[in-house]
Amino acid sequence: MDPALFTAPLKSQFEAFLDEHRAGLAASLDGLTEAEARASLVPSRTTLLGLVKHGTFIERVWFDEAVTGRTRAEIGIPATPDESFVLAPSDTIGTVRADYLAACQEARRATAPLGLDDVVSGNRRGPLPLRWVYLHMLRELAQHCGHADILREQVLAARAGAPAAEGPAAR
Repeated sequence: MDPALFTAPLKSQFEAFLDEHRAGLAASLDGLTEAEARASLVPSRTTLLGLVKHGTFIERVWFDEAVTGRTRAEIGIPATPDESFVLAPSDTIGTVRADYLAACQEARRATAPLGLDDVVSGNRRGPLPLRWVYLHMLRELAQHCGHADILREQVLAARAGAPAAEGPAAR
């Protein structure tokens, strides 16, 4: 991390941490086959590809729906978080990652003119300051990056002759 960030404005610090987690989630798919990205290793709908697809959902909920007030139907995202993990046959590493990166870029554009104390009013919880939204997103992205690290470790361990551990420290 750039040392200049240590004394940068708080919004810049939040955004740097958001971008670090966004990059980590996108990178969880690096070097995987389509089958590995879709591998179901836990009882829930959570897969590596599904986690990144869910990342697109949360970016659009918090930085489109909450900021603009558009409905999820208008945005073109599922009605519930659980549905956001569902993979379509047409979903690939390339398409899901591209959609996720586009959602992240759209989020940056949507929040660029806002200050941390500016209130966004389109979320179902009611009006919230951008600071709260950033903190919520940091928590959610950190959680999903942790899930992705564990799933990726399992996928790589299943490869014949592959080392069992390739978490964030190994990348």
